[in-house]
Amino acid sequence: METGLASQLGLPDSVPVVCQSTQLRTRRFIIRSDLDSNVSDMSTNAPKGHEVDIYESRSFIGGKVGSFVDKRGNHIEMGLHVFFGCYNNLFRLMKKVGADKNLLVKDHTHTFVNRGGEIGELDFRFPFGAPLHGIGAFLSTNQLKTYDKARNAVALALSPVVRALVDPDGAMREIRNLDNISFSDWFLSKGGTRASIQRMWDPVAYALGFIDCDNISARCSPDIYLSGPIKKYIIDKGGRFHLRWGCREVLYERSSDGGIYVTGLAMSKATQKEIVKADAYVAACDIPGIKKLLPQKWRELEFFDNIYKLVGVPVVTVQLRYNGWVTELQDLERARQLRRAEGLDNLLYTPDADFSCFADLALTSPEDYYHEGQGSLLQCVLTPGDPYMPLPNDDIIKRVSKQVLALFPSSQGLEVTWSSVVKIGQSLYREAPGKDPFRPDQKTPVQNFFLAGSYTKQDYIDSMEGATLSGRQASAFICNAGEDLVALRKNLAASVSRETPELLLPLRS
Repeated sequence: METGLASQLGLPDSVPVVCQSTQLRTRRFIIRSDLDSNVSDMSTNAPKGHEVDIYESRSFIGGKVGSFVDKRGNHIEMGLHVFFGCYNNLFRLMKKVGADKNLLVKDHTHTFVNRGGEIGELDFRFPFGAPLHGIGAFLSTNQLKTYDKARNAVALALSPVVRALVDPDGAMREIRNLDNISFSDWFLSKGGTRASIQRMWDPVAYALGFIDCDNISARCSPDIYLSGPIKKYIIDKGGRFHLRWGCREVLYERSSDGGIYVTGLAMSKATQKEIVKADAYVAACDIPGIKKLLPQKWRELEFFDNIYKLVGVPVVTVQLRYNGWVTELQDLERARQLRRAEGLDNLLYTPDADFSCFADLALTSPEDYYHEGQGSLLQCVLTPGDPYMPLPNDDIIKRVSKQVLALFPSSQGLEVTWSSVVKIGQSLYREAPGKDPFRPDQKTPVQNFFLAGSYTKQDYIDSMEGATLSGRQASAFICNAGEDLVALRKNLAASVSRETPELLLPLRS
């Protein structure tokens, strides 16, 4: 293969690659992106010599990490996107495309806002790393009572995190084997307490699928500073984006041995229709997107039928702009002035509201969200969002505003000057006990059809890191299938050439 191709693909040096450079140079990839962040991760499939076409059904890329600007210049978010320090694959991708400079590192402490403005902290700022910093954080937190803190420390000491220090592979096997029980069952069996779950772990689990790591906040809207650089990188490498193109049908045939292969995608944009063909097809979708895309006949295969056993969790994201600083608890005068931003500059959790995590974006991500002469821009994530999905936006805003006031009594008198509500019927897949075996590999039984998406099989939860890792794994499978894909293309070309003379016979007579 070409020198440096593995790094261009985003693959570690240890990944075996069987395809030769002459085979890679003529391959065309079609990446079907539908409401999912993995379009940003598929820059791994744009090395020199490839043709890459990315089709997105919406007018902007990024999927669940997407954002857009409304007619008044407000940045509308699809969710609260938090970058954790252990997201190594995501940071590697961001560095490759030049987006790493758009990160603002926050203090490694988890802040809990309780009813009445009482603040609790889980402070991981410690001279030593995991698991010692975690044990120290749980022993010193003021979010829990003394007994609960001690039991938390015991549970952490008995977790796979400690085993990973001496046996990383064994720790991962232990984690994978935990799929059949809930976190609560595991935590309580290791000595944790129900009060700890209610006051600390529930908000974190609802918010992010918690991993002990540094907290990092994006500088501003991901559409500009995350997916934007990724898009530029792909275009600079010769890739092409096709926005507002939806897939009507996956076209496929069966070979003489019964194998399935894709022959094209029937795409449409308004009144335009087109059949696109490639050597490899990647479906980078979320759960509802992939279910709509797959041909129903493919459900005869257990691999694809298992996907329909996965469901997404509804999420509602609410943004509230105020005429003052909501999270400034110490000084009422500073909370009312609009000359500079004041308040809690970090990701915030709460056990006392329907939004489990939130942040003041005007503080944490000021580049686009701090507006001179305006105050806090709270972004609150309602998870699970089931009770809120049928409600009118005005009712949702009233409920969330009331809960904000209960958390921050000092904000009494501040007014909401602008608001936004975004409802996603199925966002992250529901990681219920026993569901992990149904997550599909990126390589499918269809020879030239691959999957990507944070719901697919990889060792992270449904997250930006999981999406990135799934894209890297998909690119590895594609590269390893190089010889087979080239052979399939040659067979199809030979089949067409055999058919062509028959089609031309009437013209010769």
